[in-house]
Amino acid sequence: MTKKILSVIAILSLLFFTLQFNVYAASVPLGSVTVDVSKDTIAPGEEVTVTINFGTDLGAYTFDVAYDNNLFEYVRSEGGTENDNGTRVRVTCYDSSGGSSPRTSMSVTFKAKDNIVTTNPTNFSITAEGLANADASQEYDDITSAIEKAVTVEPNYVDYSISLDYSGNIIVDEEKEMQLVTESTMGRYYDHVKLTVEVTKKPSDDATVKLLATTRTRQEVDLIQEGWGEPDGYALGGKDVKQILDVRALFSEIGEYTIKISLLDKDSSDAVIATEDFDVNVLETSAENTDNEENNNQNTNTENEEKLPENLPKTGMTQYVYIITTIAVLGASYIALKGTKKE
Repeated sequence: MTKKILSVIAILSLLFFTLQFNVYAASVPLGSVTVDVSKDTIAPGEEVTVTINFGTDLGAYTFDVAYDNNLFEYVRSEGGTENDNGTRVRVTCYDSSGGSSPRTSMSVTFKAKDNIVTTNPTNFSITAEGLANADASQEYDDITSAIEKAVTVEPNYVDYSISLDYSGNIIVDEEKEMQLVTESTMGRYYDHVKLTVEVTKKPSDDATVKLLATTRTRQEVDLIQEGWGEPDGYALGGKDVKQILDVRALFSEIGEYTIKISLLDKDSSDAVIATEDFDVNVLETSAENTDNEENNNQNTNTENEEKLPENLPKTGMTQYVYIITTIAVLGASYIALKGTKKE
């Protein structure tokens, strides 16, 4: 009886120490896992691959890669059987060969969505469970504190351009309708911008310039004095941006002017987003009107030339010539007649 009790105690002790060993083996952390991405900044439509490096051979694992589905869509994975639920890709692997085909890494590829028009910082979040070495003799702790990998989805921005469009000539003291255009095929987004106008050159110190625009509330503002936009600015950015502002220009003197138009970022201490200089020549009268007057004068002269009579009118001198010629003919006839009588 005593021997049986001792045998039971021995068996229980062996089981206890075996279980203790297994518990200890299962609690080994896998601290060598690292995450890499193929690029840190991704343009709309581009792909990015998230690679998870184990740092050791694994024969079994389940990795979850969480992503922002507002920015990305799942494309493919490598290194196991995948399942995408729309916000998380789960990749599961088990080496059924018994340890002859372990892996040291796996990867998941995503594509940035095409409709993104602003800069979007985001991250991929990685967790794991069911980790074991090649022959499953060693298990590792689950990775419950997510490994974060930061990336940015950002369009390929195109610089903003500024143009001041009008037709015809600019006449002194006459309002000239113009269009001030700000545009970009892919403009970086700004929450608060301000448009300013400055006259950097004018014919004299006394010359004045006005560039007038009307707000939505029908208030007239001079862009040179006040700029355009609310005190804290207005939003600007996106795909195929084109803002057209109708303005009226008024110049007090003839001569050469230079107008500088700038777009400023209010959130960055008025950093210059875009700027452009425009040279303007102000005339006293319209060159088109002058050309029309010259054309009218030429037409008048041509008409007068066409109306000239083929035979010029007789003048007083012409009448005297006729009288003298008649007298000479009569005199010659008288002399000839007299000579005939003498014969």
